[in-house]
Amino acid sequence: MHEERAEIGKLTKRLNQLGEYLDRFLQFEHPDAVQQANEWRAALGGGLPEEGCGADRVIELMGEHLIPNGSQIPKPGCTSFITTGGTSIGLLASLSGAVASPQRLGMTAFNFLEELSLQWMAEMFELPDGMKGVYSSGGSVANLVCLGAARQWAFEGIGVDPAAEGVSVPGRIYASASSHHTIHRAAAVLGLGRRSVVAIPVDSRGRMSVEALRNQLLKDKEKQLLPVAIVANAGSTSTGAIDPLQRIGEIAREFNVWFHVDGAYGLPGILDPVVRPLFKGVELADSVIVDPHKWLGAPVGIGASYVKDRDLLQRAFTQEEADYLEGSCPEDEPIKSSMDSLGIPYSDFGLELSAPSRGAVVWAMLKEIGREGMRARVCRHNAMAKALAELVREHANLELLQEPSLSICCFRYVHENCDDLNVLNRRIHRELIRRGTSLPSTALLDGKLAIRPCFIGARTDWQQVDNLVSQVIDIGRQLSTAVDL
Repeated sequence: MHEERAEIGKLTKRLNQLGEYLDRFLQFEHPDAVQQANEWRAALGGGLPEEGCGADRVIELMGEHLIPNGSQIPKPGCTSFITTGGTSIGLLASLSGAVASPQRLGMTAFNFLEELSLQWMAEMFELPDGMKGVYSSGGSVANLVCLGAARQWAFEGIGVDPAAEGVSVPGRIYASASSHHTIHRAAAVLGLGRRSVVAIPVDSRGRMSVEALRNQLLKDKEKQLLPVAIVANAGSTSTGAIDPLQRIGEIAREFNVWFHVDGAYGLPGILDPVVRPLFKGVELADSVIVDPHKWLGAPVGIGASYVKDRDLLQRAFTQEEADYLEGSCPEDEPIKSSMDSLGIPYSDFGLELSAPSRGAVVWAMLKEIGREGMRARVCRHNAMAKALAELVREHANLELLQEPSLSICCFRYVHENCDDLNVLNRRIHRELIRRGTSLPSTALLDGKLAIRPCFIGARTDWQQVDNLVSQVIDIGRQLSTAVDL
């Protein structure tokens, strides 16, 4: 015990040292991890230690060999993924929760912020009145939770409790052809099967065809297939496309089908007055998801599911009574300790029993910069995508493959003497990654390989637009002179 207390007394010093290492990392002056892989593998690897080296030496190893050889994702020029490096306040709030509230339960200030931060986001994103939420690890689980509610609602409508009795008849989930494949995985986990997901065609802007959706619903109604949910994108992963939410929501009401909106990436776009009209209809949703670890800048591991009736989640995901907890928190006695109540039963609203404090992270980020700060970030990133599109249109060797809706812009390099533009652009992309300044991803649009930057990081600013365009043109020209073009 004495040794543990001595270690605790050194926490401040070690946090300061760790903070210096992390600040140094965020200057992004270190080489890529692969370039010195032999060094950090030798320093960090080896066999299982028989004797420990102590916390101070571990901190040194982290600062010298672990942290400097981390990911490229937090760099301002990394626009590959929709997840990004967390903001400093989010990281600090996450650390605070790990120390002071390691479990999402009890009558604590941290648990108070679970519910409050969910309410703040619902207000900020103009979700329907009365929608309640629950945090999870990200969009994959968040979609699963919402579709679990949809399954519960749909089968209860025919007199079946699917959580207790299982799925009794084939069901169908209707999703855009450009929907994220977490929808298919959720269908598999929920016992509906991946093949229950019906891909609805999209138009030239990547938006779900409303007429195709209606026709499919009519066909399946004749076959007496049970419609479980309609899933609409509020910002698709590939292009940022926003489905016609209003018309889809009206069709969902007409056919009495659960309407789910996947806004994991794009829902914060509603803060931008220019694109806000595209989100009309989100108020018709029965469930919505958004990932704070995307556009809001939280550390990875925070998604949020919202449903019109949180009791559905409890029926769908409850663990039921457990002997090891019964009697631990008597309900008929006044609360005099934070351990006298487990608080809101979030563990019965989703998949996780043990879960970290996530609400404090979202609260801290919103408290730091407010709605207007988030709006400024979203507007900046959307404007960057549009500015990039304009630069692409102006250059003879660049081709815009889809007009941006949000902060994603898909384009490619073109050359009249190139027989395979997909190969050329793949080579351009690989050279971009190796240079390490502009780090977009790629996407296939109608068989055409696009260079796909997604401007989303809190540290990503206008410089990244010019850097990316100039490097694509430079690399494209170099490769265009190659003999094997």
